[in-house]
Amino acid sequence: MAAVTDTSKKDQLYALIRGNPFISQQDLASELGLSRSAVAGHIAGLIRERRLLGRAYVLPDSRPVLCIGAANLDRKMRTLATLQMGTSNPVRSEEVFGGVGRNIAENLARLSIPVALLTALGDDAAGHALQTHAEEAGIDMRGSLHLSNTGSGTYTAVLDEHGEMLLAMANMQLYEELTPAFLQSRQPQRAAAALTVCDLNLGHDSVATLLADARHNDAAPLVIVAVSQPKMAHLPQELTGLRLLILNRGELETRVARPLPTAAELRAACREVQRQGARQVIVTCGGEGVYFTDGDTLDAPIAHLAAREVDAVDVTGAGDAFSAAVCWSLYHDSNDLKLACRRGLKLAAMTLESDATVSPLISADALDDIDDADLAPPPPTLFQ
Repeated sequence: MAAVTDTSKKDQLYALIRGNPFISQQDLASELGLSRSAVAGHIAGLIRERRLLGRAYVLPDSRPVLCIGAANLDRKMRTLATLQMGTSNPVRSEEVFGGVGRNIAENLARLSIPVALLTALGDDAAGHALQTHAEEAGIDMRGSLHLSNTGSGTYTAVLDEHGEMLLAMANMQLYEELTPAFLQSRQPQRAAAALTVCDLNLGHDSVATLLADARHNDAAPLVIVAVSQPKMAHLPQELTGLRLLILNRGELETRVARPLPTAAELRAACREVQRQGARQVIVTCGGEGVYFTDGDTLDAPIAHLAAREVDAVDVTGAGDAFSAAVCWSLYHDSNDLKLACRRGLKLAAMTLESDATVSPLISADALDDIDDADLAPPPPTLFQ
């Protein structure tokens, strides 16, 4: 009879871990009326049975992509006519949920893979709304940092009448609280990830911590997504351990401290970043498409894909959708960066055609039917 009871307790413990893979042994013991040593014995049995994958109680069918970065309230103001400086301009405005890390996480949730987000939220209405919306979208928010007497991050974008960004202003000081110590406190959750995606709203020391872990530990592959030219200062000089860096041409120019008006100069800058330690690089160039390292060695070609032709409604979130599709490919063990970029360009196009920051039409089915477009030559403007 005791064996039956032990089996029942082990199954109950397994069910609790499925509900919260980061539950402590003390909480498990209290919940089940067991001693800590009995809980440890059941966990050891589950690991032997391969129902768990070791520390942090990693379930074999639920290792998530872990996104680390911003979750903001975005305010978008779109002018109704050509912007005139120094005077009042009529606009149409809206508030939506945004932030690079959060946008990537929501896109990944819509693509039907498990995803978690580590971010910082204030104790205001915006923070509560961001938390609720993320959880309803299927994003695991349990490790995020909640700050008292602090407002949540905001991002205000001014768009022209065609949906192109004219100016953006970011109030994101609270992400300075995502410190190396905070990242260390979330080590069990980080160890459980299949892939880590970090945006550069994190400070320099925190990004350096993630890179150090990627270099020295058996950590999840690390992808870094740039967010702006000023925040390129958050990217350390030494990039060894970095699986992939995704950035736009302006951000790459900031990284190498020179303009990159030609395709040859852009390719040379990609090589420079690889020599700094990044395994692969993707450079987005808006309507001119993307460049990417077609292989992870310094002699691999740097290829180009043309952007899809779309009638853009709003550019906000298109780059985040691109990054999410690339990460979806990496999550599914695809080392084909060309295919990953083609998927990214499709999701970016879907986002451009939507007035939502994350298109409601995005799903895993959207990535099943990627047409067989050939590599297009770089546009003439890059050969000036």
